[in-house]
Amino acid sequence: MSYQAVFKRYELKYLLTRPQQQRILEAITSRMAPDAYGRTTIRNIYFDTASYRLIRRSLDKPAYKEKLRLRSYGPAQPDTPVFVELKKKYDGLVYKRRLTLPEAQAVDWIRNQSPCPQDCQIGREIDYFLQFYGDLRPTVFLSYDREAYYAQDGSRLRITFDENIRCRRTDLSLESPVGGISILSPDTVLMEVKCDGGMPLWLAQLLTKEQIYKTSYSKYGTAYQTLIYPHTKEDIPHAE
Repeated sequence: MSYQAVFKRYELKYLLTRPQQQRILEAITSRMAPDAYGRTTIRNIYFDTASYRLIRRSLDKPAYKEKLRLRSYGPAQPDTPVFVELKKKYDGLVYKRRLTLPEAQAVDWIRNQSPCPQDCQIGREIDYFLQFYGDLRPTVFLSYDREAYYAQDGSRLRITFDENIRCRRTDLSLESPVGGISILSPDTVLMEVKCDGGMPLWLAQLLTKEQIYKTSYSKYGTAYQTLIYPHTKEDIPHAE
């Protein structure tokens, strides 16, 4: 059975020191609670063209950009439910389409070895994406440890903390162990604030008090610049 989900929200990113993270956690305790997953190790496989068209465009910071990835929360087996995610960003607003499928079916679909197992709107959107960009292939395995918190007031505010962000170009399977090159300092944590509209005043005041400011940080973009671009910039085909 497959499941669908659609997200439309702002995703604001901040790089924190460990002391800053601890103070933020202490400050949000009365308003937010850990989500049902607790601390998890997230695995991702990003897909791109032979010329890395998707990530090269994203790094140019256009008004509109998009990417496709497979994601699991923990190690996968062929029948483990995983997420096929099409993520688009326009003018700062993130639109994410998610389809949940058994890992083996998801991989076969994205690699054009079988059709989407379910006829649905999200499946058709991803099919169009696959056809538009042509022969997409897995390019980067990216993993990190995450703690996620949700607001207890019923709003859709979420705050996540990611650390141990690692990437590699080999063994590109959600069934594989994590590991690879670290692309974030051990003393740094990536915090993401995810909200439907404006940030709550209490949170904005907390960030101002702690002198924590929004930044631009792309995990896949950093992985590309670390693993791929230095070694292939002379070999990448011309842009499509």
